Amino acid sequence: MVPVVVVGAGPVGLTAALLLARRGVAVVVLERHREPYPLPRATHLDDEVFRVLQDAGVADEVAVRCVPIRGLRLVDARLRTLAEFPRDPDGGMHGWPPGALFRQPELEAVLRAAVARTPGIELRTGCELTALRQDGDAVTVTARHRGGGTRSLRAGFVLGCDGANSTVRELIGARLRDLGPADRWLVVDGHWRAPHPVWPGVHQVSDQRRAGTFMPLTGDRHRWEFRLRRGETADALVVGGGLAALLAPFGADDVAVERAAEYEFRAAVADRWRAGRVLLAGDAAHLTPPFIGQGLGLGLRDVHQLAWKLAAVLAEEAGDELLDTHQAEREPHARALIRVALLLGRLMTGGGRGGAVLRRAVLAGVRRWPAAAALAGSSRTPPLRPGPLVRRRRGTPRSPVGSPVGLLVPQPTVTVAGERRRLDDVLGRGWAVLTTGGPVPLSFCARRPRIVRVGELASPELAAWLGGRTVLVRPDRIVAAVA
Repeated sequence: MVPVVVVGAGPVGLTAALLLARRGVAVVVLERHREPYPLPRATHLDDEVFRVLQDAGVADEVAVRCVPIRGLRLVDARLRTLAEFPRDPDGGMHGWPPGALFRQPELEAVLRAAVARTPGIELRTGCELTALRQDGDAVTVTARHRGGGTRSLRAGFVLGCDGANSTVRELIGARLRDLGPADRWLVVDGHWRAPHPVWPGVHQVSDQRRAGTFMPLTGDRHRWEFRLRRGETADALVVGGGLAALLAPFGADDVAVERAAEYEFRAAVADRWRAGRVLLAGDAAHLTPPFIGQGLGLGLRDVHQLAWKLAAVLAEEAGDELLDTHQAEREPHARALIRVALLLGRLMTGGGRGGAVLRRAVLAGVRRWPAAAALAGSSRTPPLRPGPLVRRRRGTPRSPVGSPVGLLVPQPTVTVAGERRRLDDVLGRGWAVLTTGGPVPLSFCARRPRIVRVGELASPELAAWLGGRTVLVRPDRIVAAVA
């Protein structure tokens, strides 16, 4: 019996396999397609998500294939800047650029190479899941192989990372519940045949007649997105010559189009993320509009926070009730970010006179309060809600920016035995305590954590952040408690 079967070999499924294997859990990954999807889809990673890739052992390889993002510009129909929200590529608190743009095929190539060289992972392509049957001890997974025939295997747990049209979600009887109306967009990927330098950030076109988005990716590749009007289709625009007219304001008459396709941007969350030994993650569990670039990030956070829990249950360090915290922790966080995406999408692209008036009012407020602009350029996401693994008590000591409980601990570069290292690499993969010498909260830590004394790390930034406190850090680097 294999401990875990992961269904879906996209970035979320492959990252889940790497995180589990690096914790000693054997994994079989089932993917219905024989070859990786060759065209780009996701384009954005933030510094919090880079820590997931760091734990999976691939962050440095991914980083060299990314372009640090300089921020967001709101522009009008003539591409004149209405407002700019900059991001400092070196200004993050997690040891990575606060935002980076990439091409998904390049990310998947890195992940597949890492899977191929990691012991304990078997990737089976051309295998389409057809059935799941649970008993008290395992799940029987049945898949149809493209070469012919049907095979079954038994797994301790099944992790559904098979995307928006998830077969796993369907088989466990879960349903997506919409949080807002769907929105149809034309997505265009291409590259200029000649050098065409542009500002290295995201351009959001706030035009009530045709909202759009433009961003440079890696190399000479770029992406354009255009909202489709009622009754309009992507095929009609592309075949009828409308695409050239859409690209013309960007000076894109010398662009080789790689892909032009219609996408439906949805805001939805599954009503159930766990059925016994089967769990959902990524787009199988939630869908978000792209306006804050968190579609892939949400999925990677899912598996980062789930992998250590699965490993603990399989190692009998915790009961399987620990897995009930998966949806309890991740769903509110996903809902919060999806609502932010919906709100910002309306503010940036809402049509009609009302949308234009609202944008002017919001932009006037942003210009008046610099703190609002700084918040708009931040990559920080909301804290996890209090629960069994997030203990936020009254009287918890606060930093100048509030309680750290439920948030990621910062990751500066620290010094250990004369060597400069990222903090997560020092903490290891288990529970850890960062302390300046105070009491250590161990009441709900399954195994004795690694205790790291900040005075030994030669990190003024970390010492200042702690401010004399002691924090308990989970394996996913979220602060669980403060003493």
